[in-house]
Order: sequence, then C-alpha cells, then structure tokens
Amino acid sequence: MNIASSLLSLAEETLGLKLPIRLRAWDGSEAGVPGAPVVVIRSKRALRHVIWKPGELGVARAYVQGDLDVEGDLGDGLRAMWNAVRDARTADATAGRPKIGPKQVAKAVALAVRLGAIGPRPPAPAAESNLTGELHSKERDQEAISHHYDLSNDFYELILDPNMAYSSGFHVTPEMTLEEAQTAKLHLICQKLGLQPGMKMVDIGSGWGSLTLFAAEHYGVHVTGVTLSVEQRDYVMGKAAERGLADRVDVSLRHFRDLEASGVRDGQIDAIASIEMGEHVGDAEYVVFVDSIHRYLKPGGRALIQQMSRSNDAPGDSPGGGPFIETYIAPDMHMKPLAKTIGLIAASGLEIRDVQAMREHYPQTVAGWAEKLEENWDVAVKLIGEENARVWRLYLVGGALAFEENRMGVDQILSVKPSSRGVSAMPSSPLAWLHGRAVGGEDA
Repeated sequence: MNIASSLLSLAEETLGLKLPIRLRAWDGSEAGVPGAPVVVIRSKRALRHVIWKPGELGVARAYVQGDLDVEGDLGDGLRAMWNAVRDARTADATAGRPKIGPKQVAKAVALAVRLGAIGPRPPAPAAESNLTGELHSKERDQEAISHHYDLSNDFYELILDPNMAYSSGFHVTPEMTLEEAQTAKLHLICQKLGLQPGMKMVDIGSGWGSLTLFAAEHYGVHVTGVTLSVEQRDYVMGKAAERGLADRVDVSLRHFRDLEASGVRDGQIDAIASIEMGEHVGDAEYVVFVDSIHRYLKPGGRALIQQMSRSNDAPGDSPGGGPFIETYIAPDMHMKPLAKTIGLIAASGLEIRDVQAMREHYPQTVAGWAEKLEENWDVAVKLIGEENARVWRLYLVGGALAFEENRMGVDQILSVKPSSRGVSAMPSSPLAWLHGRAVGGEDA
C-alpha cells in the first residue's frame, strides 16, 4: 500500500477539493502534485492528532510537535492551499471545511487500523492555552493576556524592532525597514492625537511601551499606561527609569475597567490610544470599553484606536481567528468587521473623524518579524522552546497571509469628544498629520 496516496485520497475526500501539495509519509512513499510544496508526515502520531481532533486544531498540534512539516517556504504552501480552497468554493461553498460524517469516520478508522496508527489521544502541546473562569472576567482576561505576552521579554526583543512595537507598522515606502515603519507609525499616532507637552494621555493596553515611552520622550506628554502583563509592566517601567522618563510615565498592572485606580478621572484626559488591544475586549464588553474612553476624555480630547478586523460576518467565520489562533495565540480574542466597530465607537458619543486602512502594511510588518525569527531560530528555541518557536513560525506566516488576502484587516480609527457646543478643535484636513505638521484647531 502507498501510505501517502491513501492518506492524500482520504484528506481530499474529506475536504471536498483537490489538494495542491506533494505528500510524503513516514515510510518515504509520496503522492500528489509533482513540484508542489511538500507536506511531510513524520510519524503516525500526526494521524492520531487529527483522528482525535479533526480539522485545523489537530493539524496544528501535529505541526507544533514536529510530527508534520512543510519543506521549503511555509508561506508558499499555505498560499497554495488557500488558492485551492477559493477555487473549489466557486462550485461548492463548503469546500475546504471537513465533512466528517459516519462514512468518513469509518473510512478514517479503517485506514488508521491498517497503518497501525490507532492509539491513545496524544498529549496536547504545552504551548496551548487552558483558560478557566467566566469569559472576559478580569481574572480570565489577565490569564489570556499572560498566556501570550508573558512568554519572554527576551524573545520579543529578538523579533520586534527597537521600539518594541507589537502592532502593524506604517510603511510609507516599501523600502522602509521594520524600525523605520514602526517609528513612522508612532509619529503618526501622536500627530493624529495632537499631542503637546504637558498633556495627559492614557495608553490602554500599553504593551512593551512603544507608544507610551515614545509619546513621553518625543512629545512631552504625561502617559498613564495599563496592561495585564506583569512582564510588560516591569519592562516599561524599567525603560522609563533608564531614559529619565519616570516622572512622565506610569504603567500599572490593571484592567481597563479599573483606570480610576491609576488616577484617571472623568473629563480630564487629553488623548487616549489603544493600539491593537480592542481585539481582546469581548463583543458585549466593547460598549463599556468605548463608553469609558468617552467618559475620561476632555471636550476636544481625541482617541485613536488601531484595531484588527475580520472581513465580514459570514457563516463559518470565527471572530477569534480560528482554532489555531484561539488556542495558541490569543484566547478569547474577538475581531469585528470594521463597520461594526465604527458604529460602537460613534454610539458612545465620540465623533469619528478619520479612518485609515492599513491592511497592506501588516504583511510587511509581519515579514520583518518572521525574518528575525528565522535568523535567530536557535536563540528563539533556547528562549521559548521548540514547540513555541514552531507556534510562532506558523502564526506569523499564516497571519501575514490572512491580511494579504483580505480575510483580516487593520485600521486606525481617530475620534474626538466634541464640546457641548459641538466644537471638535480638530484640524480641517488630515494632511496636517499625514504630512507630519503640527496639529491644532479652535479652542473648545
């Protein structure tokens, strides 16, 4: 029996499409398209992962543990798969989604028996999240954030730019380096917010302090940051002390719903930013999130939310990005279509002033992170272990492809809290910040 041919045939029947791959099994047998990306099944344990957890998560578990691999460029392999799925869905909208009925289960079990692959459920990779408690409770939110962001500061320093910006850069030109694009993004945010020395700013989900430190150092504002990650909080405060910014930067370990405990008072904040944190706010909780922003801002105060989105609300779409992302990367994440996010922001009383799509910028940013990961692979494995390193390789490649193909987007949404007379104190044209000029406007 040609093991590779039998496995490929079952996979194609289950998915309802012709797979554009070359499959190699553990016995050396091969089947599939000559010259196509080669998927290697290194052991029978890969099959047990898929048998016990059919679909994306089972395949991800096999990949993370090294039982399944792709020779050559992983991105090319995933891109070929998505192209095949799209082509197949022109004739069958369900193509690419596993059809696992009694007939398919019986076939899979019979083949697994013949191959000697039947066995106990393999242990899940240690890199998987295992959250407890009520969805989006403060405790669970902290656990979700810690799973991803407390991995290792040294690892994040390895793959991010010197600003430690873990969000899409602003690639004004394709030739920009990762650091240049992130610096351009930070300037753009500060200019959109109209930051001036002495202003009070809040950074919700401050991460490793890329915006917090940048705004304090280059724009002279006083920044209150909040994060649920212990490692991030300690990192930012350490950097603030090193740079002589301790009197302008305060980052605390708390939920955005507890900002009052950080000294933030209603109607006293000039600017609020939240950079790719809103995805971690649950759907129902988002109303509380934007209402809080509105409440804290002064009249004329501005808010900038940079946030990832999903393309639509079509049946089968996952607001968390799918089983792999939800299990390994961002548990409890909830991405909305852009239109829904804008509606929720506007409903809080904030006036939408500018929306800048940055979808094409993210693949360029992620490519920089992926390149640094591959260049420093051995160091990354020492820092976070091989399973986690493989998680990151798959995450970066798959994530870049999702933005490239418009399955996900990212946007900067600028809003303002008008005065009671409707005065926004905003410049008359977005050219003011796009060209890097000082921003200003009428007094509220």
